[in-house]
Amino acid sequence: MVDVKNLKLSALVKKAITVGPNTSLLKTREILLENKVKRVVIVDKRKPLGVITEKDIAKKIYGLGTTPIKTIKAKDFKSKKLFTLTPEDSVKDCAKMLKKNRISLALILNKDRTLKGIVTKTDLVSVFLTKESSSIKVSQIMRRDVITAAPSDPILHAESLLIRYGISRVIIKRNRLPVGVITFRDFVPAKIPQWIAESADPKEVQEYKFKKGLEEIHSNQMSYLFPFHCTDIMTSNPITIEENEDIKQTIVLMIKNNISGLPVVKKSKLVGIITKSDIVKVLAV
Repeated sequence: MVDVKNLKLSALVKKAITVGPNTSLLKTREILLENKVKRVVIVDKRKPLGVITEKDIAKKIYGLGTTPIKTIKAKDFKSKKLFTLTPEDSVKDCAKMLKKNRISLALILNKDRTLKGIVTKTDLVSVFLTKESSSIKVSQIMRRDVITAAPSDPILHAESLLIRYGISRVIIKRNRLPVGVITFRDFVPAKIPQWIAESADPKEVQEYKFKKGLEEIHSNQMSYLFPFHCTDIMTSNPITIEENEDIKQTIVLMIKNNISGLPVVKKSKLVGIITKSDIVKVLAV
């Protein structure tokens, strides 16, 4: 039997898409889109300097002001701290690092400190499908403290729950049945920058809405949402997983549908929630 926690990262490290420090911001974004990836690594002489996501680029563009966009280079995104491991480190080592620092990516370095590749949260979750021999039930790692709302609740109530609890989704339930899911992407106003809408970061939405100098101009930008209820914007018929299923089935559903969390049910009734982060926590123990 394979102990997936002790598996060396050399078994799942993948090649990183990279850019040089003098690569322009626009070219960097083009590379992201062409390769259909969420991030690129800045390297100089094969040594990593930082990581850039499309969200980082959008933030930079949004804050440019009168600065010419052509003058912005990849080196302007240099990270203050890089989270690195080696191919000899284990899946458990990586999971602990991602969990502790609340990040989704580890840079894997060769002995000479050059970049070998990357390992992401999704890579760690996926390793269960091919390497883990034991069976772990969803009920063993799911969280039962699900944040929920009713279909008839105002959507601003759903927003307040997202912000208050720092979560990425609220489950909409009716008579204990999960009937929908709401994330920030479902109702962030167009006046809030697209990079916030796409990232669905509760703290950034809150900061933007109450940013100094925007109070008067945008104080009523949410007012048109008052008449709407959760049922108006929720994603209906959410994909769910039974609590007695193996987590491998959960991972298959997550990867197939490009989602990171599932409502957990027992005889169709909502009993919990499971996310990629919950699975990574298991690997970190």
